[in-house]
Amino acid sequence: MNGSNPRSTAQFMGHPLHPAIVSYPIAFFTGAFLSDLAFLFLHDAFWATASFWLLAAGLVTAAAAAVAGLTDFLGDGRIRELSDARLHMIGNVTAVVIEAVNLFLRLHDHEGPISSPGIYLSGAAFLLLGFTGWKGGELVFRHRVGVADEV
Repeated sequence: MNGSNPRSTAQFMGHPLHPAIVSYPIAFFTGAFLSDLAFLFLHDAFWATASFWLLAAGLVTAAAAAVAGLTDFLGDGRIRELSDARLHMIGNVTAVVIEAVNLFLRLHDHEGPISSPGIYLSGAAFLLLGFTGWKGGELVFRHRVGVADEV
């Protein structure tokens, strides 16, 4: 086992769950930012409503991705030793907190994301997800986390 890759402990039939699930919150949070931009330019309430529901869906799916990611992080000590893993986790938790605040601020905001800091929060989370996605790629492609040992 000394030469083996760090193992993903959250898996189904040998396939890591975190990389399969994480696409959903990324897509939902990116969609929320894009619909905020559409609202900014079009002033159509549809886009503000879309952002709200995309944020909600992003938070639900982020919880599932977080459980799988935390299971992997805690399951193999070699993963915990990687600074990329810690930065990936801290960045993603920060993005989720930003989006939770974003959703909360929109609960009683009937003017859309322009009257609140919503569009800025969506943009900040979008940029942060770019960073954490890069770090996630580092974990897989550089550190081979969750990559099968046999070729």
